[in-house]
Amino acid sequence: MRAPAEQPAVFVLRDLDDYLSDPAVARQLRNVVRALRTCPKTAVILSPRLNVPDKLTKDVQLLEFALPGYEEIKGEMGSVLASAHMEEGSKEALVKACQGLTLTNIAQALRKARVRYGKALDERAIDEVLEEKKQIVRRTEVLEFYTATETLKDIGGLDLLKKWLQERSVAFSDRARQQGLESPKGVLLCGIAGTGKSLAAKAVARLWRQPLLRLDVGALFTGIVGGSEAIMRDMIRMSESMAPCVLWVDEIEKGFAGVGASGELDSGVTARVFGRFLTWRQEKTAPVFIAATANNIRTLAKTCPELLRKGRFDEIFFVDLPTAQERQEIFEVHLPKKTPLPLSHFDLPRLAEHTRDFSGAEIEQAVKDANFRAVAQSRDLLTDDILACAGQTVPLAHTARETISELQWFVNSGRARPASSGAAAPPPEATQTEPTGGLLARMLEEGG
Repeated sequence: MRAPAEQPAVFVLRDLDDYLSDPAVARQLRNVVRALRTCPKTAVILSPRLNVPDKLTKDVQLLEFALPGYEEIKGEMGSVLASAHMEEGSKEALVKACQGLTLTNIAQALRKARVRYGKALDERAIDEVLEEKKQIVRRTEVLEFYTATETLKDIGGLDLLKKWLQERSVAFSDRARQQGLESPKGVLLCGIAGTGKSLAAKAVARLWRQPLLRLDVGALFTGIVGGSEAIMRDMIRMSESMAPCVLWVDEIEKGFAGVGASGELDSGVTARVFGRFLTWRQEKTAPVFIAATANNIRTLAKTCPELLRKGRFDEIFFVDLPTAQERQEIFEVHLPKKTPLPLSHFDLPRLAEHTRDFSGAEIEQAVKDANFRAVAQSRDLLTDDILACAGQTVPLAHTARETISELQWFVNSGRARPASSGAAAPPPEATQTEPTGGLLARMLEEGG
């Protein structure tokens, strides 16, 4: 359809993004832009994705429309909330759960909830909204929507970390928002494998009643030129669209390994992606809480020392081997899950005493193995079964003496806080190892 040159007009182009990579289409679009400069006409391209070829960046003005915020969603849901069979706190949680969705997505989720549970909504509507978010995340390759069932009660010990997380749960309330309280940015949990770092990261989402997204750092990198940077941008956009949420980055030191040698190995792609991640960490305003874990502090200090600087995370916690009291608490968590027998059936202090240097994961495995043994012999599980299986286990702590020593130095240097009020004593062999603090300190200083 043609319009007279002097007549104002707006041309709306839909579904054009799939063709913008075609040089012929890009060339024709640039010709149109040049022609429209001399007449009162404008071409508007509508797209759900930010996908502008380099050749067109100087000819296109980008306008991004944000997703509806808390107040807009609350206003749109006024009548729905008024008829809902919910406490005020649950209504607020429902509105927060809807953040990150379009109004169309919200309406779709609430319609499903009404069909399943009745016209008047209750707390189950929150789960329906989270399911809608899960469907959106499934369309990406780097993020996984993880349904967190773990709670802080599933974690034995780590009392200081639990207290820190519980205190920050108030940051997402109406009162906190009115008083200008900033939402927490993230936490880094360091410690050897099996000490409960990932479990704690998952429990955060359940505690704060927020969606949990797991980032697969390895999936960020692709062989296509510019692809890794584009995937990182999409990951950030998706995470912020799900906000408030928890972004779980497991073993972050492995995901960004090779940052230091990135220029030699991959033309600097890893360094650029890591730099974009750091910039986002520092400048992001969306309530995306990053729960990162690391097993090896030396690798992290060598490859990504910037992550260990003050301010990158709200706090860095060292998750040490459990103390005797914490080992008993871990047995109290796992035994009821593995056997119907009451806790009084087991000698918990004895179990805690004979599992020195065991991590939480190793204690859980000892209980599992002992239960197999008891069932195979058609009898109840006994304390001696667990002790026998534990006796056949060589704790990781005995083969990771240097790693534990480095982590303990990291805490003593004031760079991290202990996750527990009672620090476990290092393995006997570790006391004979020379402290490695000097090496770590140099790595951290070299990183700036």
